[in-house]
Amino acid sequence: MESISISSSSSSLLIPHKTLPKSSFSKVLSISMAKAWSEKSWSLRVRSEAAVDPSISPRVNSVKPSKTVAITDLATSLVQSGVPVIRLAAGEPDFDTPEVIAEAGMKAIRDGYTRYTPNAGTQELRQAICHKLKEENGLDYTPDQIVVSNGAKQAIMQAVVAVCSPGDEVIIPAPFWVSYPEMARLADATPVILPTDISDNFLLKPENLASMLNEKSRLLILCSPSNPTGSVYPKELLDQIADIVRKHPRLLVLSDEIYEHIIYQPAKHTSFASLPGMWERTLTVNGFSKAFAMTGWRLGYIAGPKHFVAACGKIQSQFTSGASSISQKAGVAALGLGYAGGEIVAKMVKAFQERRDFLVKSFGELEGVKISKPQGAFYLFLDFSSYYGSEAEGFGVIDGSDSLCRYLLEKAQVALVPGDAFGDDKCIRISYAASLSTLEAAMLKIKEAMSQLRSPVAV
Repeated sequence: MESISISSSSSSLLIPHKTLPKSSFSKVLSISMAKAWSEKSWSLRVRSEAAVDPSISPRVNSVKPSKTVAITDLATSLVQSGVPVIRLAAGEPDFDTPEVIAEAGMKAIRDGYTRYTPNAGTQELRQAICHKLKEENGLDYTPDQIVVSNGAKQAIMQAVVAVCSPGDEVIIPAPFWVSYPEMARLADATPVILPTDISDNFLLKPENLASMLNEKSRLLILCSPSNPTGSVYPKELLDQIADIVRKHPRLLVLSDEIYEHIIYQPAKHTSFASLPGMWERTLTVNGFSKAFAMTGWRLGYIAGPKHFVAACGKIQSQFTSGASSISQKAGVAALGLGYAGGEIVAKMVKAFQERRDFLVKSFGELEGVKISKPQGAFYLFLDFSSYYGSEAEGFGVIDGSDSLCRYLLEKAQVALVPGDAFGDDKCIRISYAASLSTLEAAMLKIKEAMSQLRSPVAV
């Protein structure tokens, strides 16, 4: 809306001229100018006051906010306000970054190693990653086939954007990490969800995958060990999946291997790119956050055929540029700990396994809870659907995973993540990246809260 502002030494007047009839506007303007003129000091200014367009990009509007981040932030704010919430929602190890890694980062600061690095990462770190992939995963890469990013999440996002066109389909087995479908949407691709079942340990059936593929299928995302289920794909099943992928020339595979070192015997990790004929069509993503307890260092990487990885690097060059120089020095130290992180990582994995075993036993004592014993990562994905329809005094009816988690946060003061965020509303996710004593306290509170639920009355 346009307006005219008349100012003098003693007063000012803003006239929104489109709100007045023409004759009235002229009269007001004449009187106001005469007054200003008589004071020998006046100014006249016309300005536009068009309303600001508050619209957001349709692409961004299609994206759901991360529920794990939201719940973690809520639990943190409650703790800061004095509520003793036990936080078992975040996918973050409770261990400190190993001292040798932290010292490498601090040395980088002391030595003044605080400037920009090459966009794709330092040569030193990329060579160390190539050595790791060869020694531990049986994969041959050169440094120009590696891009180091600010976390594995960025590496995945850039890969999806780099290879997907509008209308392409991204095949995502459910339960899935909350960000996969939203990344597909941000790339103007269509997420296609492939359900799995707890009776199959949440592993996809090859025949179900085959039935969903078509000429639009561009990317299959596999996460092993899995967030949120802890499931590990055995080599035999991956071979069957590879046989199906081989029949679809456009289909690529993004293999998210961020939890590869957090794995419990007898399970073994297999990199999808190591299977016959899969190197050429696999983008392998990994990082330092989980195994090395380096979540805040924000360091991950992608490895793959040069033309795909170069496209990821091009996006990164216009997005964030290279990862932190300090974090990259710490990453070199992490990869120098030895095979699979050596004894330092092995101790953390042993602690995770003890916690897993405690929770599996404890939840097994709750009637109606279905459990798939995780073979890796640090999550339990538990089927609580037998409790849906129950009522809690002062709370109301438990009608799904979201209301169950709200109930447990309110009554037990334990923060968990509802399964609907991961594509399976029957379940909830509990992170056991917390001390055994913390988990013991949480179990007491959860069992007490669940005992207060009343079964639905039959009518």
